[in-house]
Amino acid sequence: MDTRGPRSRRVALWSALLLLTLATLPPLVAGCGGDQSASASGADDQVELTVFAAASLTESFTALADEFEASNPDVSVTLNLASSQTCATQIRQGAPADVFASADVPHMDNVADLVEAPQVFAHNALAIAVEPGDPLEIAGLADLARDDLKVVLGAPEIPVGAYALRALDAQGIVVEPVSLEETVKAVVTKVELGEADAGIVYATDVAASEGEVEGVDIPTDENVPATYPIAVLKETGHPTEAQAFVDYVLSPAGRAVLERFGFLPAEDG
Repeated sequence: MDTRGPRSRRVALWSALLLLTLATLPPLVAGCGGDQSASASGADDQVELTVFAAASLTESFTALADEFEASNPDVSVTLNLASSQTCATQIRQGAPADVFASADVPHMDNVADLVEAPQVFAHNALAIAVEPGDPLEIAGLADLARDDLKVVLGAPEIPVGAYALRALDAQGIVVEPVSLEETVKAVVTKVELGEADAGIVYATDVAASEGEVEGVDIPTDENVPATYPIAVLKETGHPTEAQAFVDYVLSPAGRAVLERFGFLPAEDG
């Protein structure tokens, strides 16, 4: 699970530890901090919405959740960030979720019987992550086959890995990766740490690295666009709030946030 970003309070494990800690504290002294019964009632009234989202959505969905909460103070959003494969598997195994946002259509299809009608809300493009300054002069996909390079890819089971293999296969390029990672963020980290010279990631992840890696563009005719669908879970306990979150992601305001983080608009979102 990827928990990077300022919204650590939305991590499920963090919340569980907090609840355990609070359970061991003595009762508050009457009169301190105002009307405790009113405060407790307000907390009970707040809806806790759990959003399962692809790791590549970490930064953008953190911002979206912040803005959604600001407009809906009665809702608290918890983000479960992992690969789309992991999210889909957890949902299939019964993990409590209200909304699922995937980085590809196949993983959404894997839980088709558990979600309402999915809608595409964004697209993304592939890029090659390299060391800042590109000292090894990696100019494009063909260079990734060079013997002097250590290349890391996403595992073929996760969206970025599948997209990368499609792009490489279409150009007849054979790459021998030094590792196959479970999330796109892990691919970026390998390049950041110098454990790999290059990796195929999303353009948005290059931007999110804030200069820790540099991106080499992949031409449109060699690129494989990523498609991101979102859906409400049929078994959600909060259908109104879950749909409101999805509607916000699809709204002009939500799309503006996504585009700010480098996502491409969805014509059919």
